Amino acid sequence: MPTSSSETASASTASPRLSCDILVVGAGAAGLSAAHAFAAQGRKVVVVGKVETNLAGRTVALFEGSLRFYRALGLWDRCAVHACPMEGIRMIDDTGSIFPTAPKEFRSREIDLDAFGQNIENNALVAELAAAARENPAITLVEDFVASYQIGIAGVTAKLASGGSVEARFLAAGDSRNSLARQTAGITIKTWTYPQIALTVLLAHRKPHHHVSTEFHKRSGPFTFVPLAGREGAPNRSSLVWLVEPREAVRLQALPPELLAIEIEEAAHGMFGQIALDGPVGAYPMGGMKTSAVTAQRLALIGEAAHAFPPIGAQGLNLSLRDIANLVDCLEGVDLDEPEAMEKALERYERHRARDIGFRTQGIDLLNRSLLVHALPVDFARAAALSVFSAIGPLRRAMMREGVTPHGPTPKLMRERPPLRRRPAPAMKAG
Repeated sequence: MPTSSSETASASTASPRLSCDILVVGAGAAGLSAAHAFAAQGRKVVVVGKVETNLAGRTVALFEGSLRFYRALGLWDRCAVHACPMEGIRMIDDTGSIFPTAPKEFRSREIDLDAFGQNIENNALVAELAAAARENPAITLVEDFVASYQIGIAGVTAKLASGGSVEARFLAAGDSRNSLARQTAGITIKTWTYPQIALTVLLAHRKPHHHVSTEFHKRSGPFTFVPLAGREGAPNRSSLVWLVEPREAVRLQALPPELLAIEIEEAAHGMFGQIALDGPVGAYPMGGMKTSAVTAQRLALIGEAAHAFPPIGAQGLNLSLRDIANLVDCLEGVDLDEPEAMEKALERYERHRARDIGFRTQGIDLLNRSLLVHALPVDFARAAALSVFSAIGPLRRAMMREGVTPHGPTPKLMRERPPLRRRPAPAMKAG
């Protein structure tokens, strides 16, 4: 097996026949992150997938646990230059309900953090993770697609679209919600859709964001500004995620950039001053997905192969990184050639992920549907719940901590590391 990814930078054109400990399918942020985590565990890793760095308007809000993950792997320093801290979260009821709630603001210092997390452009994060993978001798990055799998007791063989193949002892599938690996393993899914399209775009604006993420709750869904790092000529920047009805999405996308910027400025009630688009507009249909299992023989699902829901509360990649960190823990010290040991490791992973995935999926679904339903009891319940959680100190802080570092066992890669303690200098001898 090649030991340097640089030797196979164009592996897809050379019809490679590779072997490894762990095959990671999917070269997005989740797949590349998994590759680095397994490599740090001492595994030889092959990643198969296309590295996409042109997603329009997409950013990732990484919370504290996810930042610890990247710091533990020595990856955050190269990503930090693209990131902006999120020191506060502001929620504004813009539904027009007769039970409106006053704006709520939560500050990271309330839970003893300098920031809830960091917001970074998805394209920048993926580019840095891919560059680091190409530099890592334990990782081979193959920019190709898997055409078919053979999964057996002894391992996995993946046939590549280019004609090559990869033989692995284990498969970590992060190949999106249409995962071929999941289908091959016979894992069933439940899917649902929402009458919404998520419009995403990067913005430059006149007034500063003060490192606060601002989420307007509108009848069509959240309308969220998340702070971004400034750049030359645009010191104040944010990413926008705007959930709207499909017909409205078509209308907005057809507008010239200048007119769309005006509509965004009006929807934000002028809070950010004059706005200009800072890139192309992306559009993504909203839906959800839950799998019947996250494991099968010689296989574990991670990322959007295991779960999918609307981009509310910035839970997507943060949940995926918990998948990865937990899987790394479950495989620690496990001989991948021992079927019984592998079976027990996958049972642990299945058990550990069920609650976290279920809780996040149901919570996001409930919040999103509560905004879409025009009913007084629902409006009242949503307003009352937010007011109670905001007003009662312990509940307020518990809610913030749950979003940043969820309760339950914390995977090792996401644990807070104690500060380095220097040994005291030896006492000087008298005389």
